[in-house]
Amino acid sequence: MNTFQNADGKPILLKMVGAIQENKAYLGEVDGLIGDGDHGMNMNKGFSLFEQRFTDKEFSFTEGMDSLGTILFSEIGGSMGPIYGTILTDFAEAGEDLTEITVSNLAHMLKAGLDGLQDIVEARVGDKTLVDTLSPAVDALMDAGEKGLALPQALENMKSAAAAGRDSTKEMVAKYGRSSRLGERSRGVLDAGAVSCCILLTAMADGINEVIAA
Repeated sequence: MNTFQNADGKPILLKMVGAIQENKAYLGEVDGLIGDGDHGMNMNKGFSLFEQRFTDKEFSFTEGMDSLGTILFSEIGGSMGPIYGTILTDFAEAGEDLTEITVSNLAHMLKAGLDGLQDIVEARVGDKTLVDTLSPAVDALMDAGEKGLALPQALENMKSAAAAGRDSTKEMVAKYGRSSRLGERSRGVLDAGAVSCCILLTAMADGINEVIAA
């Protein structure tokens, strides 16, 4: 299967919600090492609000992403709300007119989210942020689309790239946010945003795979 239906988005979004809820404590622990420790709590709040409001409603993949992004942008604390809100709403806007979503479509949607983020923050690869997870994931999907890879393989490649990007933040020195004040002391710890971004991309990929296998 090389496409999935935009209309089949609900279980994918709920898979992402579950992944954040299951990792709330872990995200808090990671963030607490060099940050203020509220990343898991804030993310869980936003994703749980989405679940409460939309679990009984029908929505497409892009509609769900847009609604989730809007909630994160406006209703959770910290810097990550606007960051994830921008990524998800721009991601959704780039694919809102699609009925079927191909590997290339998904790649361009994810790139739109990255581009939107980089319009509002200066962070680039190597700065110990979620960009270190998101950017290689975009590159992997773009490459898969250009090579004509099947959707399941493309998603596996994206997951691997995201995980490698997440892990790369451990030896970086933070340049943004509260952790940047620590300088060299921020080295040796994963970036919490990079971790949550990998969790979300992995859950999204697994959810898509489940939908196309059903």
